[in-house]
Amino acid sequence: MSGFKLPYNLIIAGVGGQGNVLISQLIARVFIRKGFTAVVGETYGVSQRGGSVMSHVRISRERVSAPIIPKGHGDLILGLEPMESLRILRDFGNPGIFTLTNTRPVEPIDVISGNLAYPDLPAIMRAIETLSNQAWFVPASKLALEMGNSLFTNMIMVGALIGAGKLPLTEQNFVDILHQYMPDKTFEDNLAAIRKGIAAIEKTSVEKR
Repeated sequence: MSGFKLPYNLIIAGVGGQGNVLISQLIARVFIRKGFTAVVGETYGVSQRGGSVMSHVRISRERVSAPIIPKGHGDLILGLEPMESLRILRDFGNPGIFTLTNTRPVEPIDVISGNLAYPDLPAIMRAIETLSNQAWFVPASKLALEMGNSLFTNMIMVGALIGAGKLPLTEQNFVDILHQYMPDKTFEDNLAAIRKGIAAIEKTSVEKR
């Protein structure tokens, strides 16, 4: 696949409770089923729910030496929260990095309590564009709420990852993995969320020339 180098360093950024640990495991399992080696590493902030959560997925043909991606060596950031996406981009970015991010902020406790202000969202998005080779902004939380449950945000972002075309991932790959790891009663809803993400990504690309 054009543009797919190995090892490939994918970072999933979010906050506790958004489900990025789940999708990091699903993505890794998809690649393992495709014959790759996939190693997952997790880092957590102060609080499991509401604190920063970063998942590293390292994809290769042979096992990599460490599960945590070295700073400055990310290939793609899949962000479930915009400020977290920018924070990870600043640490792990480089001129060739791609960024996909959900557009809805999740305010940390210091913002909710009035001790701090959440940064200006348009400014966050401009910074992400500046620091990325290519950036997509996906209203995943809005689409999830339209489905009736904000928990579908993470699967919508999986669909966005498929639709971006930067990794050899297809909808069918996740049909297979969801059948294996999801209860039958949730399968159709999760697949619908993935399809929403694939459709949404076609409208959201901003590429440097």
